[in-house]
Amino acid sequence: MTFIGPDGEPRCDWAGGAPGFVEYHDTEWGFPVADDRRLFEKICLEGFQAGLSWRTILDKRESFRTAFAGFDPAVVATFDESDVERLLGDAAIVRHRGKIEATIANAARALEIIEAEGSLAAFVWRFEPDPAEIGAPQSVTTSPTATALSKELKRRGWRFVGPTTIYSFMQAMGLVNDHVHACVVRERVSRARARFDPPT
Repeated sequence: MTFIGPDGEPRCDWAGGAPGFVEYHDTEWGFPVADDRRLFEKICLEGFQAGLSWRTILDKRESFRTAFAGFDPAVVATFDESDVERLLGDAAIVRHRGKIEATIANAARALEIIEAEGSLAAFVWRFEPDPAEIGAPQSVTTSPTATALSKELKRRGWRFVGPTTIYSFMQAMGLVNDHVHACVVRERVSRARARFDPPT
């Protein structure tokens, strides 16, 4: 299934689901990311999405960035109970104590990975799956590699990082090109991945 965008070109069907989705689909989703802060942000936002829609999170993304210091893990890791209470009072974000506390805890875990592995990106990109593992685009909601990354993050103390959440993260951050074959953006993502040098 595809959606015909405003330029007359076909896109993944979900891109037509809400205002703002086309831009996100065309410029972000699936393009490879090596920036630690963006990777940390996306893991956190995927956690906040649990039980909600991506539209809700995307609409609130700038507010999340403001509330969580641009998702700088070095800053977020210093948040204390007063920050939790502040965030619980912020109607511009999702006010869920467990997810807020997990984001703060995960920031500390991210710093541990950066210290041990050189960068969060170097760690994450070790889990890039073979495309054959995924099968047809958008045909699965998790994969063996996503499950392996989820388990490793949980072993290291991360929270709200289940296999489905992590697979969504991998789709968005370019570890998986899950644009459907007819989508006009799929080839752009493929070219971007071919130029991309995964961090080590």
